[in-house]
Formats: sequence, structure tokens, C-alpha cells
Amino acid sequence: MTTSGHVPLLLDVDTGIDDALAILYAVASPATELVAVTAVHGNVALADTERNTRAVLELAGRADVEVAAGRPTPLLRKLDISPETHGPGGLGYATPPAPTRPISSRYGPDVIVEAARERPGEITLVTLGPLTNLAIAVLAEPRLPRLLQRWVAMGGAFRVPGNTTPVSEWNIHCDPEAARIVLGAWQAAVDEDESTPRALIMGLDVTEQARLLPAHLEALTSRGGPTPLSAFVGDALRFYFEFHLRYDGFYGAFVHDPFVVAAALDPSLIRTEAVSVDVDAGGGPGDGQTIADWRHTTGRRPNADVVVAGDGNVFLERLVDRIGGLASAHRH
Repeated sequence: MTTSGHVPLLLDVDTGIDDALAILYAVASPATELVAVTAVHGNVALADTERNTRAVLELAGRADVEVAAGRPTPLLRKLDISPETHGPGGLGYATPPAPTRPISSRYGPDVIVEAARERPGEITLVTLGPLTNLAIAVLAEPRLPRLLQRWVAMGGAFRVPGNTTPVSEWNIHCDPEAARIVLGAWQAAVDEDESTPRALIMGLDVTEQARLLPAHLEALTSRGGPTPLSAFVGDALRFYFEFHLRYDGFYGAFVHDPFVVAAALDPSLIRTEAVSVDVDAGGGPGDGQTIADWRHTTGRRPNADVVVAGDGNVFLERLVDRIGGLASAHRH
């Protein structure tokens, strides 16, 4: 088992702007061991995801971290990406240097399975994109829910509207069949053994409570100084701020993914409720909806701890301090 305060973290990402911030937050957080990063389609196509991921890690001084590409398309559906949200390449106006370390020869889902088998009960897996890679992994290794320390996900809209359809959040929308497979696997594992760690799922209900504003960016830049990493963050967020001004009516950004990483590293930031969660993949008006059994009407054991509240102010303070500190430590 892991020692107190030490978190071996494996990230599964679709690196757009907020994924990039999540990677930087993980790198900058004390006592965090970044085991590997796996890439999936989502905000951008897989080739952009894995290139962006390697570029961000190198900018942060972590070219040593393995980056493995997973599946380039959803299990059954057509690829859907979001250049209007994250820019044509996925990082807004930012153009980091091309990465020098090659992509791993391993397949993303295999990296997840092998890490969990090699270090049972130790790895915290945080998924920040569609659940395609994790679905493939859990089909290959049905023991995965019990082998991981925990699975933490950014995904879903529970008691709030969706951000992609009236009821669906982007990550679930992109591959609802994968989400059903994964949540079904956790449900089966919990039903068989109640000691199985429940998933921790953080949706729009809480991630949209934290708004990163120009004052936060200014504080981060002041903390980090005029460095390539600070410039990268500023250029990426300027695009993101403009997107949110057009679509959400404020000049700033919801930074979903780093909030989820922060919660994975420090659960005191959040409050959860244990429920059974499933996903609608029927193709109708409810397609991609995350369905939580709040009143426990099904009688199913809870397979997830759904985040119902979070301390966005403390999270944003930490994000500014940690990423600003990382930028300061990597002056070139």
C-alpha cells in the first residue's frame, strides 16, 4: 500500500486546455508520483492529444513521464472533437515547443491494466476525457475496480444541465457506451464485494463552481514570472476565456480537469454522496445522461461517490500557487 501523503497517480487525458492545467497541477503537487499518462480522443483527435500531452510534460520538466496512446475513436460512435472550445490544436493560442521524447510503444489501456496489476491497491487512476480507454482496460481485466486504489473521473451532469446536450456532459457524450461499460464493471465489483473502492465522480455540478478569472491568471503569472510555462498558460487561457465569454457570458473559464485532480489528491476539498450511477446510451433525448439513484429506489449498492459540493476558492488558490511555483522553478 502507499505511504501516507504519497499518491501514485495515473492520468488518462484528452489534452485540451483544462487537461493541460490538470497535468501541470499534478506535476506541481507535492508527494505526487506521476506514474504515466494515457491519451484518448475527446477534446481533440488522438494525435493532438498525445502530442499536446508530451509537450506540456516537457515544458514542465517531466519528459521522463511515459505517455501512451489509447484508442483513437469511441467504441461505437463517430469521433466528435471540440476545436471551438480548445482551438484547432487543442491548446488555444499556445504553441509549445514540439516534444522530443517519443510516444510510448505501449497501448494506453494496457498501461492502465499493467500498472494496476504491478501495484495492486496503490494506483489512483484519474480519467479526464471520454472513458474509452478505461472501458477497454476493464474488459481486459475485470478485477480492475479492486486492483486500483481508486478511480476518479471528471464526467457527468447530475442535478444541473449538460454542457453538450440538455442533459449530457462532454466526456460522457463522446462515448456513452464506454461509460456504461465502466460503471457497470464498478457496479458488478461492488455487488460482489462491498469493500471494493467506489468510483469518485465529479461532474459539472461542482466543477462549474470554480471560475478561473483574469485576476487568477495575473496572480499565477506574477508568481511564476516571465517564463515559457507562464506564457504557455496565458496563451492557452486567453483562448479559453474568449470561448467562455461567447458561450457562457463571462470572461474567465471553468477549469474542470484540474479541480478533479485536486480532489483526487485532497478529498477534503469536496463532499460526496454514495449512490448507484448508470448512463443512458439509448440515442434518444436522454442520450449521455448520467443517472444517479439519489433516493436509492433501485436497491443497488452504491458504485460511486458523486461529488455534490467542493471548495472552489481553496482549489483556485492552490492552482495559482502550484502552477505559478512550477513556472518559477523552470526558468529557461
